[in-house]
Amino acid sequence: MSINAKSADHSPIDEDAEQLARLGYTYEKQFKREMSFWGNVSLGFTYLSPVVGVYTLFASSLGLGGPPMIWSFLIVGVGQFFVALVFGEIVSNYPVAGGIYPWARRLWGRKWGWMTGWVYLIALLTTIAGVAYGAGTFLDALVGAEASTASTIVCAIVMILLATGINLGGTKLLNKVAMLGLIAELSGALVVGIWLLVVARQHDLSVLFNSFGAGGGSNYFIAFAAAALIGIYQYYGFEACGDVAEEVPNPGIRIPKAMRMTIYIGGFAATFVCLSLILAVPDYAAVISGQDTDPVGTVLSGAFGAVGYRVVLGIVLISFVSCVMSLQAAASRLSYSMARDRMLPASKLLAHFQEKRHVPPYSLLLACVVPILVILGSIVSPDALVVIVSFAALGIYLGFQLVVLAALRARLKGWKPSGAFQLGKWGVPVNIAALTWGVLGITNMVWPRTPDSPWFVNYLVLLSAVAVVGVGLIYLFAKKPYTHSDAPAADAVPPSGSNRSVAENAQSHHVENYL
Repeated sequence: MSINAKSADHSPIDEDAEQLARLGYTYEKQFKREMSFWGNVSLGFTYLSPVVGVYTLFASSLGLGGPPMIWSFLIVGVGQFFVALVFGEIVSNYPVAGGIYPWARRLWGRKWGWMTGWVYLIALLTTIAGVAYGAGTFLDALVGAEASTASTIVCAIVMILLATGINLGGTKLLNKVAMLGLIAELSGALVVGIWLLVVARQHDLSVLFNSFGAGGGSNYFIAFAAAALIGIYQYYGFEACGDVAEEVPNPGIRIPKAMRMTIYIGGFAATFVCLSLILAVPDYAAVISGQDTDPVGTVLSGAFGAVGYRVVLGIVLISFVSCVMSLQAAASRLSYSMARDRMLPASKLLAHFQEKRHVPPYSLLLACVVPILVILGSIVSPDALVVIVSFAALGIYLGFQLVVLAALRARLKGWKPSGAFQLGKWGVPVNIAALTWGVLGITNMVWPRTPDSPWFVNYLVLLSAVAVVGVGLIYLFAKKPYTHSDAPAADAVPPSGSNRSVAENAQSHHVENYL
């Protein structure tokens, strides 16, 4: 029977289970397919979290590049859209929990899958720590307390524990809370943005083409590239839609659409929030010179007053909780996927599945305990936290590009995607565009920007990446985790002399989807 066939004896969920079995995954205990399309979009959106990204990085980006930094949202959005298209085609072929790890494994092989999963897992765990730690400043402002390391750590730990409790409640609860997070964050972003544009706007749109002296008179491209990190750190999260592929009905069609919808809604929300803040900043020179170190607080407190400002901060904190929750969901599915293939230390424990809630509890605890330990490390050395978290965004981009490269290699060696979503003749050009963009984005993140600082400060992000990859390679060759499982791998490319891949033979029916 074809995957999409309907009959009285086969429900869509039955067909999804059959497809998963044909891909080599048959278990008595499986995830429940209780995540709706909009729940899937919400998961990606709250992971992307435009409010968290913009509010956290607005001051530094405006100071570095002035108002034109907003154009980075458009540039990065286009680049990441190419990546989302590639991911959509892959997840349509391999709708397996864990996202980029099983994708890399099927496209290239076990070793490549291990390294991709390792890099991405470390990136997710450190991102959870970084996002939770960053919420402390907003909580202090909400309660009117003076910011301190202790209050920031307590806030971060409470936020992680709350997110863990939600995730342990199962897919249905995750679906509901993610949708509530999307509604709250998107509504808040629109209301705040419209209010700032109507009541607090200080400038017209012409300022978006005026740097106001940002860059110190040097080549403005360098200043813009540094400011563009606000966009680069914004447009990921869509891949989380694929991390929960075994919890979504009809994933081959729904998840690619959800990924694109995440880009559309998240990109619009982030750009709109950033635009409203830029036009409401009273003094660009003060921000660029460093006199005003908190332009977001300046704008919001001036526009909303003391009470209104606290309401906005409350919405911001909801966005932080939703973001941590979605990151945890992605990290737990990734570690569970790797563990059930016996790719990780303590795989038996991490692959344990709780039948009552249909979640991997110990993988969720991993996504709780490790970030908390990273945060607690700031008590001993704040610099250590900076070093660890500096890898977060780069690691996610690196994980992305390991999959994009694997997909391009597979295409050139004969892979013919056969899922419900296909790029057709545009597959190779889009794949090349995604890879080109990814290399440029990674280069921008690791580029040294403080020539007067010690060399290791300039190359901190790059050094952290080298350390993570190095540890992964040592474990790969010392423990040979790729030999521990006979789960399918490297089956995207058809064998020599064959015109069809294993995946194509497994999935005999597809629906053409147009962009």
